[in-house]
Amino acid sequence: MARGDAKVLVGCCGWPCTHRAYYQRFRAIEIQSTFYRLPKLETATKWRREAPEEFVFTFKAFQGITHLPTSPTWRRSGIRTEELRTKKFGWLRPTSDNLEAWRGIMEVGELLRAEVCVVQCPPNFNCTSENVENMWRFFRKAKRGRFEIAWEPRGDWGKHPDVVRRLCKELNLIHCVDPLRAEPLHFGSKKIAYFRLHGFGKPSIYNYRFSDEELRRIAEVVDGLRRKTKRIYCFFNNVAMLEDASKFGDLLECFDSK
Repeated sequence: MARGDAKVLVGCCGWPCTHRAYYQRFRAIEIQSTFYRLPKLETATKWRREAPEEFVFTFKAFQGITHLPTSPTWRRSGIRTEELRTKKFGWLRPTSDNLEAWRGIMEVGELLRAEVCVVQCPPNFNCTSENVENMWRFFRKAKRGRFEIAWEPRGDWGKHPDVVRRLCKELNLIHCVDPLRAEPLHFGSKKIAYFRLHGFGKPSIYNYRFSDEELRRIAEVVDGLRRKTKRIYCFFNNVAMLEDASKFGDLLECFDSK
């Protein structure tokens, strides 16, 4: 297969082992805990300081900008229900609360020297004219840091590829997908592909172990994008992510040796 110049980084969504052991296996991680509640700035500084210099951080945006206060995901935030009721969080609306949350996200991203921030929208954030308008207004108002933004839409956005492509182009967003489920529609101005591998388990998609054939299919997708992109992130987000990410990294090395 033809080789391209894109650098491929493989890792996990969150820490599946000790930090020290993780650094020995991988060169990148997507921090998950930032979604539930932003860490103290000293914690983000510590993560960056203890990691190898060339290690790459990406991280998931705080749920304040994407999820309404009624979302069950807030139960893990540690924020009291009474306090949440006073906040106009979620759905990428250009509210003062959402923009303030974004400033906190920016601070953490800068301290991590993160390369990508993942904005994952909830399933109830659908492709409506109101949501499109609010999303456009939010990202136009939100200042950009050193990191790129990867948008992972859920809900019914898959039925509206033209809208997704247009928003990503207008707002300079990377279209974040699971490559076994959907095709990426935009790579942002820096030509970055960002994949999150969730699995196909039931009742939870995360209770899953990828087969050798599935890993090979992902590798073929990656291989086909190497001439179209400059960097490709592949992060596993399933119960067997440590083993699957390791196997996938080995498989990519076999592809490269051909």
